[in-house]
Amino acid sequence: MVAIIDYGVGNLFSLQCSLKKIGADAIVTKDPEIIKSADRIILPGVGAFGDASKKLYDSGLVELITQQANSGKPFLGICLGMQLLFEKGFEYGEHKGLGFLKGSVIPLEERIDPSLQIPHMGWNALDFKGESPLFKYINDGDFVYFVHSYYATDCEDSVIATSEYSIPVTAAVGKGNIFGCQFHPEKSGDVGMNILKAFCELGD
Repeated sequence: MVAIIDYGVGNLFSLQCSLKKIGADAIVTKDPEIIKSADRIILPGVGAFGDASKKLYDSGLVELITQQANSGKPFLGICLGMQLLFEKGFEYGEHKGLGFLKGSVIPLEERIDPSLQIPHMGWNALDFKGESPLFKYINDGDFVYFVHSYYATDCEDSVIATSEYSIPVTAAVGKGNIFGCQFHPEKSGDVGMNILKAFCELGD
């Protein structure tokens, strides 16, 4: 069973529907007992880093989520959920992340070509940075769907894919049992479904 963490931020039910389409038993939950019993955990998220971080810490779930991540259970952050895996984010101030991965989340603004749109929104190709079980069913150069204005940096030890937006933007990370996608797999067609399928096989 896959537990999709409900902490008041995220496009939870489209993600749940995508997981069900690939045959996964997926539950949107904030129930500690369900989270403990899950085989895999997904942390979704849309919106601003600071607001999401506050809601996550206020939920009382951070200690449990950290225990589950440290147990070796496959854990996936999506979009803002991926950003929260890092130590801190700089969106309207400095805010604390979960610290599962080394790195910070900073604005695309003033770092990309000024002619490009912010947010970075649309389809971009993945550039793999080594092998990852998350990419078991997809290919280097496959396109996925992004919507974001901030990106992870100083995280070279966990980057498994980038995407070009005048600079290489961190697109996916993976270290041990912790994974993250800056893009939205649930909005990325067959490629995204295959990433979710690979995640749902981790630990089997």
